[in-house]
Amino acid sequence: MPFAQSFPSYGKTVLNVYKKLITNPLFLIGLVIRLALVAIVVPASVGQWYVPFLGNSVQVLSVDPWQTWLSSGGTPVAFPYGYAMWLFFLPLMALCKLTGISFVYGYGITLIAADFGLLILLKNLLKTKNWILLSIYWLSPISLIASYCLGFNDIAPVFLLFSAIYLLQQQKLLLAGLILIAAISAKLSMLISLPFFLIYLFHNRSLRQILAQFIYGLLAGLAIFFLPFLSSAAGISMLVSNPEMEKIYQISVSLVHNTFIYLVPLAYLLMLYAAWRVKRMNFELFNAILGMAFLLVVLLTPASPGWFIWILPLLVAYQISSDRAAIYLTAIFTTLYVLGALLFISQTSANSELFSAWGALGGMQFLNSARISSLIHTALVAVGIVLAIRIWRETISRNDYFRLSRKPFVIGIAGDSGAGKDTFANAIAELFGNHSVASISGDDYHLWDRQQPMWQVMTHINPAANDLESFAKNLVALTDGKSIQASHYDHDTGKMSRPFTVRSNNLIIASGLHALYLPILRECYDLSIYLDIDEDLRTFFKVQRDVGKRGYTIERVLESLAKRKPDSDKFIKPQTAFADLVMSLRPIHPSALGAANETNPPRLKLVIKSRHGFNELTLKRVLVGVCGLHVDMVTKIDASEVELSIEGEASSEDVELAAQLVCPQIFEFLDLKPKWQNGVLGLMQLITLSHINQALTRRFI
Repeated sequence: MPFAQSFPSYGKTVLNVYKKLITNPLFLIGLVIRLALVAIVVPASVGQWYVPFLGNSVQVLSVDPWQTWLSSGGTPVAFPYGYAMWLFFLPLMALCKLTGISFVYGYGITLIAADFGLLILLKNLLKTKNWILLSIYWLSPISLIASYCLGFNDIAPVFLLFSAIYLLQQQKLLLAGLILIAAISAKLSMLISLPFFLIYLFHNRSLRQILAQFIYGLLAGLAIFFLPFLSSAAGISMLVSNPEMEKIYQISVSLVHNTFIYLVPLAYLLMLYAAWRVKRMNFELFNAILGMAFLLVVLLTPASPGWFIWILPLLVAYQISSDRAAIYLTAIFTTLYVLGALLFISQTSANSELFSAWGALGGMQFLNSARISSLIHTALVAVGIVLAIRIWRETISRNDYFRLSRKPFVIGIAGDSGAGKDTFANAIAELFGNHSVASISGDDYHLWDRQQPMWQVMTHINPAANDLESFAKNLVALTDGKSIQASHYDHDTGKMSRPFTVRSNNLIIASGLHALYLPILRECYDLSIYLDIDEDLRTFFKVQRDVGKRGYTIERVLESLAKRKPDSDKFIKPQTAFADLVMSLRPIHPSALGAANETNPPRLKLVIKSRHGFNELTLKRVLVGVCGLHVDMVTKIDASEVELSIEGEASSEDVELAAQLVCPQIFEFLDLKPKWQNGVLGLMQLITLSHINQALTRRFI
C-alpha cells in the first residue's frame, strides 16, 4: 500500500488509541483532581518564588530574567533553573498576562501539560493497558502531592528527560541529545543521566555507528541552552546558591584530617561502573539501570518530595513488568511517601486552606515528633532498598543482554566441504552486523600450505591435518571475552596470511569441517548447527565454487571429492549427532540438477531437524500463512526431535515479517539495518534466529 494511502489509516489508529486513553474514567478523575488542586492549593514555593519570578519575567521582558528579578529586589532562591525551565513555563505565563488570568493558573496548567506529556511517553514506552497505566501513574499520590500540593516543578525536567529517552528508542539521536541538554538545563540534577546515555550508545554496537548524531545534538543543546546562560551572572549565582545542591554531601563518613567519603557520589560512581561493566546493553537494560541510579540518589539523600518524581517512571515500569508483590511494595512505599510529604508540609508551613485544615485536626502535631518522622523516613528507605534489590534481580540480572555481558552467544557450524558453511555464516553475521560478530573458520587451522607434500597422503577432512587444539583454544578464549591471534587461509594462493587480532564480540560464529568434532568445542556452543546437503547437490555447488571462484578444473574437483569421501563418512557426517539443529538442502526433484547452472539455480527444499526447539508449531503456521510455503512436520513420539520439510520460495520481506512474528525479542540484538536473504538462505536465517531466541530463553532455566 502506498504511503499516502496508509498514512491516514495509521493516523486514525493513533488517534483512536489516545482517544481511548483520555476518555477513560480514570484519566478524567485524575484530570479533575489536578485542576481542583491547581485552583485551590497555592503552595508557599509557588506563591512566593516561582510564580512571582515567572510573572516578573513576562511583565518585564528580558533575555536575562534572573538579572531582572534580582534588580527588582527578588530573592536569589526563587528560580535556580536554566533557560529550558524558563522557556517551558513562558508560553502560558504570557497567555495569562494577555488574558488577565492569575499567573498561578498558568503555572499549574503547565505542570498538568508536562504530566500529561509524560503519561503519553510512558504509554508509548511501556505498551500496557490504559487502566493499568492510569491507575499506577496518573492517579499516583507521588505525582499529585509533589506537583500540585507542594508545587514542585520536577515533572517538567522529567518530561524532557523521558522525551530524550523516547527519541533514543526511536533512534533519533540528534533530537535525543538536544532534548537531554534541555532537561539538564531545566534541572541540573538531570545531569545524572548523561553518562548512562553515553555508556548505552557506546556499548550498543549497532547504535555506536550513529553515536556522532547524539554528540551533535548535545553540542547544539549546549549552544542553545547553556552558552546564553553562562553570560548571566545572576542566573549562575542563583543556580550555585541553590540549597538543594548541598544535599548530596550531607550523608558522609568522616575520615582523618577533615576528609569525608560522600555516600551519594560514591553510590552513583559505583552505579556508573556497574553500567560500564555491562558490555552489551539494550534499551530495556539502559532504562532499568538509569532508573536505579536515580533511585539510589533519592534514597541516599535527604531528598525533597519533588525528587521522588524522578523515580516514578521506574516504579511504574517495574509494577507493569513484575508481580503483585511489586504492586504491594510500591503501595507501601507510596504510603510512606505521603506521610513524609505531610511532615514536609508541617515543617515548611505551606500556606493553603487545605493544609491549615489538616493542621487543625492535629495531624501535624503527631507527625512533628522527631522519632515518628525518623521512623517514617527509615521505613521509606528500607522499602526503597527492597524495591531496588528486586528491580536489580528481576529487571537487570535476568535481562538477556546483561547475561550476554558475562558470556557471548556462541554458534558452531559444521558440515562437509561445499555444504555452504561460509555462505551461511556470512548470512547470519549480516543480520547482527559485522561490528557485533567475531568469526573463526576451521579452514584457517590447516596445518600445511597447499604445496606441502603431506596433502598427497592426507586430506583436509582428516582431523589430524588440522590444528584443532589451537582452534579449540582460540574459541575458548573468545568465549571468555579475550582477543586471539589468528591467520587466514587464502584459497586462491593456498597459503596462510600473517597473524592478525580477532576480538571477542556479542556473537561468536565458529564454522568448519570439525566445528563439532571435539567435546570441548561442543561445550562452548549455545547453538550447534550441522549443514547437511544432498551429495549430487553438493557436487553441483562445489564444482560451481571451485571452478568459478578458485580456478580448479572440473576433473580436479571430482577427484578431490572421491578422495575425501571415506574421511567424510568417518569424521564429518557423525557430527550430526551432536547438533541442536540439522539443516539439509535437497533438490525438489533429482532431475532438477540436470538443467541447472549459475544463472538458473536448481529449485531446492529445506529439511530441518531440531532437537531442542519448542515453537515449531508457530514456525510452521508463519511459514505457511506469511511466506506461502508448503511445510510438512513430523515429531517423534517423545518429542525429542522435530522435522520440518519446507518447499517454496520466500522473499526477504516475507522472511523479515515471519521473524517479527516468531521471535520479535531477537530484533533488539540485530543490526540497525539487518540484511535479509531471499529463498532458502533467508529461511535458514529465520530458523536460526528462532533457535537463538530459544537458546537465550533456556538460560532462564
